[in-house]
Amino acid sequence: MKLQFLGAAGQVTGSRYLLEADGARLLVDCGLFQEREFIGRNWEPSPVPPDSIDYVLLTHAHLDHSGLIPRLVANGYDKPILTSPASRELAEIILTDAARIQEEDARQKRKRHESQGRTGPHKDEPLYTAEDVKQALPLFRDVGYGEPVELNGHVTVTFRDAGHILGSAMLEIAVRSGGRSHTIVFSGDIGQWDKPILRDPSLLSRADYLVMESTYGDRNHESSGAVDDQLCAIINETVDAGGNILIPTFAVERAQEIMYHLAELLRQDRIPNLLAFLDSPMAVDVTDVFRRHREYMDAEALAILDRGESLFRFPGLKFVKSSSESKGINRIRGSCVIMAGSGMCTAGRIKHHLIRNIERPECAIMIVGYQAQGTLGRQLVDGEPEVRILGTRYKVKARVREVHGLSAHADQAALLKWAGHFTSPPKRAFLTHGEPRAAEVLAERLRKQSGWTVDIPRYREEVELTGG
Repeated sequence: MKLQFLGAAGQVTGSRYLLEADGARLLVDCGLFQEREFIGRNWEPSPVPPDSIDYVLLTHAHLDHSGLIPRLVANGYDKPILTSPASRELAEIILTDAARIQEEDARQKRKRHESQGRTGPHKDEPLYTAEDVKQALPLFRDVGYGEPVELNGHVTVTFRDAGHILGSAMLEIAVRSGGRSHTIVFSGDIGQWDKPILRDPSLLSRADYLVMESTYGDRNHESSGAVDDQLCAIINETVDAGGNILIPTFAVERAQEIMYHLAELLRQDRIPNLLAFLDSPMAVDVTDVFRRHREYMDAEALAILDRGESLFRFPGLKFVKSSSESKGINRIRGSCVIMAGSGMCTAGRIKHHLIRNIERPECAIMIVGYQAQGTLGRQLVDGEPEVRILGTRYKVKARVREVHGLSAHADQAALLKWAGHFTSPPKRAFLTHGEPRAAEVLAERLRKQSGWTVDIPRYREEVELTGG
């Protein structure tokens, strides 16, 4: 058996691994590189000939796990893509949106090159198109949790609930050869325990080889009290001041979680009834996927549904799709909640709402997710007194408030908890999906705590998985 690390090795994004096992060539994930210094890898030819791969196994729909699938298919891959039903539906939404952005970026580049009189080869073609996405979608095949799927006479894969986002999975791959059996586990992205809506991550007890994420391997999530308490305080103080609450929102999981918390606060009469807008066509579509898949939900969420109540809908909430409806929000007088993409304020409708509200001291900008270095969201979190939005500089007079406890990723304590459930150490564990420091710190903790043999692979490194 051979395992090659084709992404998420030495960095967080670009999840992609090639496992060669007893005649089967399996590509686990096929994700987009999103860090600025690694984006060029997206344009490189596939390190593995697409037509030589037997299966793609997709852990979940986030772009850093699924985002290169359309390009793989456009370059010749035409075999099954196995994933959970919810991941298939989310991938259609996410990949279609990504293709639209790719095509729009390419149009803008062509215009700029033409206006500058530049000739010659440019990267002004999209990475892939909406047509490429359409070509890929028929290859997706649904796999339920806990159902072993035969890939050939000697290799099976079983999907387990990862508790990260709707439909996310860990993979248990069993290889039987020469009278012996080996199990290779890919953790995917591991979720947190005791989060609303979704069930807790599955706990596995054994693996001969383990590929484990390490995104938060060097730290634990900050806690500033329960999420409901934080939201309640920010909303009430902003309503008392007569301002709007702006929430830059990630379309998958974060938007739904915020609506869940707002609905709970209203049921408990802890915040006033006020207008709220989900101003993100993509988030609206994702919310529909959640509604269709209660089988992934935890006991608390199911109890709400069994009472005939909605997880996400509440009086005053409006879903906004058209741009004219979005513009109409700015004509409203009085306080309202505006949830709009993107989550890091890098694009989308949130920028237009910020322009209208950022210089109003009575307003609040509620940051509910990680803000990468160099983004507008990061500038706001870092307390920049003035920021540039759509070519114009604005003074930051609105209050910027961070809400902690909403991450969909396990932190160091949760990663160690998950690893601690293994009854015996894997022969080798490989830490991926983390910046070098995060992986190194977690590796050292696992070696000391569990006596594991832990490696941090390099990009495109290939290892043999054999023997004792």
